[in-house]
Amino acid sequence: MPDKQVPGSCFCGVVQFTIELPTLFCGHCHCSMCRRPHGAAYVTWTAVPPDRLKVIAGEEQITRFESSPPQAVRSFCSICGSHLFCQGDEDVVDIALAALHGPIDRLPEAHYYYDSRADWVEVNDDLPRLGGANGIQPLD
Repeated sequence: MPDKQVPGSCFCGVVQFTIELPTLFCGHCHCSMCRRPHGAAYVTWTAVPPDRLKVIAGEEQITRFESSPPQAVRSFCSICGSHLFCQGDEDVVDIALAALHGPIDRLPEAHYYYDSRADWVEVNDDLPRLGGANGIQPLD
């Protein structure tokens, strides 16, 4: 297993943080609310309880955006624009896996909101494809 703490940062390095393992999940999200701000076909997230995410530098540069009030709040660096966190539940904070500087305790486990994926994306792995209104229902 990797170290118990994994460091991370935004692209410019002003916002620095650590997460404490174990994580709660790891998966690829295909919803448009993740794809568009990240400029990617999908975003890979991992998650921890909020008390296991510590911002150690740059807190004042974090901008928060309510992407789907009152549920999801997305956090990004106001200098470089890196999207870092998403919190839609008080017990879980999602962290963009690409913002971490080391391995976590698991590999991606599923494709969420797969039925909302960009039509130009072809996925060639054996991970479960989930979707529906909440993004986690098994797809046929």
